[in-house]
Amino acid sequence: MPSIERDSVTIHFEDVGSGPAVVMGHSILCSGEMWMYQVPTLAERFRVINIDQRGHGHSVPATNSYELRDMVEDAFAVLDHLEIEGAVWAGLSMGGMVAMHAAVTEPDRVAALLLLDTHAGEETTFKKLKYRAMSIGAKAFGVRPFFPTVLPLLFGRTTLTENQNLVDEWKSRFEEIHVQSLARAVTALTRRPSIVRELRGVLCPSLVIVGEEDASLPPHLSREIADALPNASFVVIPEAGHLSALEKPEAVTDAMLRFLDSLS
Repeated sequence: MPSIERDSVTIHFEDVGSGPAVVMGHSILCSGEMWMYQVPTLAERFRVINIDQRGHGHSVPATNSYELRDMVEDAFAVLDHLEIEGAVWAGLSMGGMVAMHAAVTEPDRVAALLLLDTHAGEETTFKKLKYRAMSIGAKAFGVRPFFPTVLPLLFGRTTLTENQNLVDEWKSRFEEIHVQSLARAVTALTRRPSIVRELRGVLCPSLVIVGEEDASLPPHLSREIADALPNASFVVIPEAGHLSALEKPEAVTDAMLRFLDSLS
């Protein structure tokens, strides 16, 4: 995979296809592999820039603290390296937060938004404490002991009962994540500010997608985003949880393509 260096951090990315550029941002605990079902189809008609956020996937472990805005600047640095001025930004959960912050800070570089299972508000105090405790525990014992708590937050109840192969595949991937990097990412996300008000000034076309069974960031939070954005559509994916792009790939890909086609 190609990579860039920014602030002594190596960021890996995938650059495939040709046409209008689409930047892909993944969820925490995942990597660009999260988009394994969408990238090949999108790349038939678009230039897909699939980024491994710092500390995730093929990008080097995160040894220093950082903020959400650093992930935004990482993505802009990748686009600068590729000499891409503007792009559609697609992101799920953490990736969606990065995309929204990019649209707020550099609206001229964000042609449209594809937001999946994400949140524009700040984290609640309860979740901050919960995630901090889990991060400390993961440093000591790894992520496996927390699967009973974490998996229902990532996968919908339909997936957990009907698609055990998918769950098992990603359990093994989650176990490979660099725990210190995970802790840094959790800290960055829990420190994020609310940008709900700022979204009212984001005028680009937007599509907000959410899994009907998302227990981590329930549909009402995505509805809040769609209501705040002046030019947004809203789609609920039945029988999908937080990682909707993995759980219901055909429905998610179809919704993404219909939106992208509408732009042209």
